[in-house]
This record gives sequence, structure tokens and C-alpha cells, in this order.
Amino acid sequence: MSWVVVSAGDASGDLHAAALVSELRARRPELRFAGIGGDALEKAGMDLLVHQRELAIGGFLEVLSSLRRVFRAWRRMGQALRELRPSLLILVDSPDFNIPLARRARRLRIPTLYYVSPQVWAWRRGRIHKIARRVNRMAAIFPFEPSVYAQTGLRVDFVGHPLVEPLAQLAAGENPQRLRAELGLGPTDKLVLLLPGSRRNEIRHHLPRMLKAAALLSARRADVRFALAVAPSLSKEWVAEQVRACVFARGLRLDLVAGRGHEAILACDAALAKPGTVTVEVTLLGRPLVVLGRGNPLSAAIARRIVAVPSWTMPNLVAGRPIVPEFLQEHARPERVAAALEAVLEGTGRELALARLAAVRERFGKGGATARTAAIAEEMLAGPARP
Repeated sequence: MSWVVVSAGDASGDLHAAALVSELRARRPELRFAGIGGDALEKAGMDLLVHQRELAIGGFLEVLSSLRRVFRAWRRMGQALRELRPSLLILVDSPDFNIPLARRARRLRIPTLYYVSPQVWAWRRGRIHKIARRVNRMAAIFPFEPSVYAQTGLRVDFVGHPLVEPLAQLAAGENPQRLRAELGLGPTDKLVLLLPGSRRNEIRHHLPRMLKAAALLSARRADVRFALAVAPSLSKEWVAEQVRACVFARGLRLDLVAGRGHEAILACDAALAKPGTVTVEVTLLGRPLVVLGRGNPLSAAIARRIVAVPSWTMPNLVAGRPIVPEFLQEHARPERVAAALEAVLEGTGRELALARLAAVRERFGKGGATARTAAIAEEMLAGPARP
């Protein structure tokens, strides 16, 4: 029996890692898995040493208030590396936790595969060489990422985006009308889906402005209803409390949808999302979106000094131009967000948005990322650890 330790510290990483663990278990039934993850990884058969909600934080300053939880997770993972002596460590994004963990693994001569590169091409480029020194292989999900590591000696394989295949299968087999019927939507009603994030501090920063934008749009359009997708890392009860505490939610026709995020995207007419992986999910599922990003002002000021990309929205970066309306920090004014949402609900604005997103989808590849990454992991399991 061989152990594989996995570290997936956020909701999207949990989904990607769960698919990879399932694939590896099918190929190598003798493997055992343990580590940091969420509900999806646990369902895939991994022993959860730390639930990823313990690391469900973001921002430069927000981490400081959660150091005790982060330290507990760090100590537990270090213990697992020492006691289990895994044949492989698989890291999924979450660089602030995983890059230091890779250093511990290297000292213990544990081979390490980094699946989903941190966005070193956007900010803190000094991490490129740090990652190259500490990990054995990299499985990249965007086609431009191998060139980022070209001069480091690290072997980087472009495997494709892990969401392409499962979301295509979901879209082909799902009936969007089922959830719409459950929510009591009529044939002419429009559904706007709110996607405020998977971390508590993201909810606190994004939800009030999203709800105010929703209230403004609702006042103009009696045919618009709203739903809020609750991430697996958050409890529905806690999110409901945040909604009830917001004055803008009063009188708003809003339903909370938990555990059915992708189904909710397919059922909606447009989405209002925070920056991040969810913008890729909405794009791959073929729904127009508007992005609202709001964070701690000091964290945002620091980010502006070190982030070297023209947009925080991945479809815009892949397209090379601003095809998705994006409202960040002081520009995230609810009246502008409401107007942008209304523009993509119907008519030529919607048609143009859908056409641009279709072109972006072509650039994400045709699927197979999980199988390619599993093949890399098998190669590493069969080979010696790097000294």
C-alpha cells in the first residue's frame, strides 16, 4: 500500500483534486489518499486530515486573523508527511500554503507534483524559481503557462483545463428547466445568479454590493428573479444570516441554492460573479456574466502595486481584451453593475456576449486534463524521488 498526500485548500481545488483522486484510484486501487480537501475529495475516497474550510480565507490582511487555523493545518500536514512518508505529494493551487509545504516535502525527499500553477505570471514572479526548486513536475491548465517556467529547468506539461470535460458532459445531460421550475420561475422570467465567493471574507466584501445591484435591477425589471449559489466550503445557514442582515435584500426575490452550483449556472440567464475560477466555469457553461470584485482596501492597494495583468477576469485574459464587464473596488458601483447585467439579459448585448465567450471556450482545449495529470502522477509514482 502506498500513500499519496493531497493539499487542495480552496473550493475549486477540491473539485479538481477529487477528479484526479478518482482517476488514480481507478488506475491504482492500492493507493491510499490523505490530506487537505473538502467534501468532493472526501467523497472521492480521501481521508480528510484538514477540511479546506479551515483555509477558506483570502486577501493579504485577512490571513492574519486566521493564523491559528492555518497553523493547525500546517502542523497536521507536516505530521502526515513525516508519518505516512507518501510516495507522492500533489499540490493544487493555494500557493501561500502549498509552496512552503513543497519545501518540507523536498527535505523529506518526497516527490511533488504541482497541479494548477499558481498565477505567478500575474504577480510575485519571484515564486517561479522557488517553485522550480521545490517541486518535481508541474501540470499547467492554461496554454501560456509552460513558457513562464521555460528557463527554470522544471518540467511543465500543459494538460488542459480540468473543467472543460466535466462541464461539457454536465451541459449535455442537464435540464436547466428543472431548477427553474423548482424556483417557481415562469417561462418569461429572467434568473440572475449571484456568485459572491467560497470564503467568508469574500461573502462579506461582495454580498452587500451584489445585493444592492440586484435590488436596483429588480426595481427596473419586474421579470427578474435572483438566486445565490452557496459554495461547498460555506454553510447555507451562515450565508442566509448574511443575506438577512443586509438591508438591500429586503423584498428581493432571492433563493439560496446549495450543492448545485453548476446546475444553477446552467439555469440562469446571466451571472454576477466575483473574480476567480468561477468566471471560467460560467464561461465554459455558456452563460453571460458580469464581474464584481471588492476586498479590503489596503489589500487591494497592495495588490495593485504587484499585480501585472490588465484584468482580474480570466475570460478577459484568455481573450486578450475586455469581453466581460469588470467592476473592481471603487469602480464596483451597484448602479453600474445593474446596468451591465441588464444589458446581457436579452437583445444584441446578450448575443454579442455569448459570441465572444464562445470564442474564448475554444481556447481552453477539448478536455482530458484529469487523465493527463493522472498519467504524470503514475510516472512519478514509478520513478525515484529527486535528491
